[in-house]
Amino acid sequence: MIRGHSIELKPNNIQANHFARACGVARKAYNWALHEWQRQYTLDKAYRDACLATGIEIDTKKLNKPSQAKLRRELNAIKRKLFPYMLDVTKCAPQAAIMQLGDAYNNFFKGLTKYPTARKKGRDDKFSLSNDQFAIKSKSTRISNLGWVRLKEALRFDGKIISATISKHGGKWFVSVAVEINKMDKEVIRTGKSAGVDLGTTDLLVLSDGTKIKAPKPLKANLKKLRMLNKKLSRTKKGSKNREKAKTKLSRLHYKIRCIRQDSLHQITTKLINDFDVLAIEDLNVKGMVKNRRLSRTISDLGFFEFKRQLIYKANEQGKVVKSVGRFYPSSKTCSNCNHVLAKDELTLKIREWICPTCQVSHNRDLNASINVLNNATVILTAA
Repeated sequence: MIRGHSIELKPNNIQANHFARACGVARKAYNWALHEWQRQYTLDKAYRDACLATGIEIDTKKLNKPSQAKLRRELNAIKRKLFPYMLDVTKCAPQAAIMQLGDAYNNFFKGLTKYPTARKKGRDDKFSLSNDQFAIKSKSTRISNLGWVRLKEALRFDGKIISATISKHGGKWFVSVAVEINKMDKEVIRTGKSAGVDLGTTDLLVLSDGTKIKAPKPLKANLKKLRMLNKKLSRTKKGSKNREKAKTKLSRLHYKIRCIRQDSLHQITTKLINDFDVLAIEDLNVKGMVKNRRLSRTISDLGFFEFKRQLIYKANEQGKVVKSVGRFYPSSKTCSNCNHVLAKDELTLKIREWICPTCQVSHNRDLNASINVLNNATVILTAA
């Protein structure tokens, strides 16, 4: 099992400047490799098309066949002459960036992600390290070509350190350490309870036992301040120091919003895993839901996808079960008492309470949905 621990760094000015240069090297290597990959692929396609048009057999030796391993070798051959500044930082910064590009292409070919795009300064400020290029001791980490940097807290997990990624968020530097551990030391508590979970916008969660959990909605709470900072940023001159200050303030607010949301979801998912052995959720099409201009901001603020991700990995750690009901199952429109299904126009989003025309049982929309989710979830999302 591999667990990640993100720790805030406390670098001095020299160390922070080194991190910025390493991020620039990683960004340059990634973008160079992306351009080369596209160029070589275009040349290969042109050669194949020419061979097919003339009836000539394709000579595989003349094909470039771009790959991350080949591009890493090519960069090593030219970086001393064309990019000598890359030698001032750890060798992992450019090499890991190209490997990440290879992973991005693999995910694209599998249909998991969109086509890779170039990294941008201020948005993709990060670089990665292999376990031979850094070490952690108490509240300090040693980084190749730099030395020891203070950490805000010690590493929580004991095990083999796999890799680390140093990144910048909200004007602060963080190191995310991946650690391979054998098992969690925390004792598993069995409760024998099961619950269905209905996700919503009014209440984040409504459980089948009637429990309702609200979300803090940090984006909504900070929207006025966010608009003000965006307006200030738009009025500054590009390349000026005031623009950098405005960008930093905006970045810090975005980071604060993200932290509030993450902390809330962690508390909620941990409590659910501790209180129940079996949890049933809906298979929501979050990607499609955020396309609704009336609901996109609210759904993004609630973090439906992150809730599901946290719930599944915590359930796997504790040996609990998370089940899912089919995406097109009408959980809100189905009577949990007699299974009568209402027509689409009989239950609009405005209606929160309804009476079943067959058995005359009164239903709360969200509570009824959570009961149906629990009774009809069949797809197991956790590991066996």
